[in-house]
Amino acid sequence: MEKPLSNRESVGVGPPPAPHRFPEPGSKLVRAENFRVANPAPLARRFAPQFAALDLGTNNCRLLVARPAGVGFRVVDAFSRIVRLGEGLSATGALSEEAMERTLDALRVCAAKISARSVAGARYVATEACRRAANCEDFLARVEGEVGLEIEIISTAEEARLVVAGCGPLLHPRIPYAIVFDIGGGSTEVVWLRLWREPDGRRSPQILGSVSLPFGVVTLTDRFGGAEVSPATYRAMVAEATAALTPFERTYRIRRHVYADRVQMLGSSGTVTTLAGIHLALPRYIRALVDGSMLTFDQIAAVSAYLAGLDFAGRAANPCIGRERADLVLSGCAVLDAICATWPVGRLRVADRGVREGILLDLMQG
Repeated sequence: MEKPLSNRESVGVGPPPAPHRFPEPGSKLVRAENFRVANPAPLARRFAPQFAALDLGTNNCRLLVARPAGVGFRVVDAFSRIVRLGEGLSATGALSEEAMERTLDALRVCAAKISARSVAGARYVATEACRRAANCEDFLARVEGEVGLEIEIISTAEEARLVVAGCGPLLHPRIPYAIVFDIGGGSTEVVWLRLWREPDGRRSPQILGSVSLPFGVVTLTDRFGGAEVSPATYRAMVAEATAALTPFERTYRIRRHVYADRVQMLGSSGTVTTLAGIHLALPRYIRALVDGSMLTFDQIAAVSAYLAGLDFAGRAANPCIGRERADLVLSGCAVLDAICATWPVGRLRVADRGVREGILLDLMQG
C-alpha cells in the first residue's frame, strides 16, 4: 500500500505537519500547503555512485534508486505498483498466473529503470508471498530469465532488520524502547527494540525480539472480504490479530514499559501512511507531509471509524486510497487497532519508508 516517492525527495526527519480534519463524504478537500523543492545537488554529489533496492511484497512491487547524501541519501528514481502477487495464495498455496503476469510487467519497468541508471550496487528481495508459495522458485527463475533480475527470498528476521534499519532515523533518541511494525500484504512484522547508547554517545536500535504474524491486508481481505465489511467482520479481524500478538506480549512484557512511559511506536506501512494522509485531508498523497508525522490513537480511531462508515465507492473516491486499495484498507485498520489495543502507547510516528531504505543504507555503508 505504499505510495511512490517523488524523484527529488531526500530521506530525513522534519517537523510533523499540523493536523487537519478529514473530510466528510462529498465535501471539498483542504488544499495542502506548498513546499519548496531542495536546491539542485552540487556537481560532485550528482556524480556520486547510485544504488538500487527492490522490494517485491505480497501486494506491491517497489523500487528505489538513490545516491549518498550526508548521513542518508537522495532518491533519484522510484517506482511503486500494486501487483497483488499473493492474491488467492491463502486458498491455493501457489501464485496465480494472473498475479505473476502483473508482477512481471512491473518488474520489467524496474529493470529498465535500473539499467538506465548504471547502479554501482543493488539488492532485490522478495518477502511473504514468495516465502509461502509452492511455485515461487519457478516464478523467480522465470523473472531472472525473462527480466534479468535475480531476486532473493529473505527471512522474516531479515525483513524485520531491514525495516528497523530503514526507519531508524525517525526514532526519538531519548525514549529507550520502541515498537516498530510493518503491516504488509501477506504478513505483519512487529519488532521490539531498545535504543542502545554507543561509546560516541549516539543511540542505535538493538532488536530484542521480533514476530511475523502470518497475515496482512491481502490475506485478511481474501479471507474476510473487503468490498463490504460488516461491524462483526471487522471485530473478527481485530480479535484474530489481537490473539496473534498475545504470545509476543507475554514473552517480552512490553506493556509494563508502556505504562512507565518508556516506549515509542513507529508504523511503517501503507495502512498508517494512508490514515495519516486522510487525517491531514490531503488532496493527493504527499510523502513529504506524511513521513515523520504523528498520529494519536484517538485520531487513528476516528479515521478508522470514518472509513468503516463508507462503502467501497466512498473509500475508492478518497485520493489517499483509490480504487486499487479500497478493499484492503479496512483489513489494515483492523490489524492496527489490535496493535494499539495491545500496547496503548497513545501515539504513533508514521514512516513512509522501510525495507528499501534499509537495503540502500546497507549498500551505502558497504
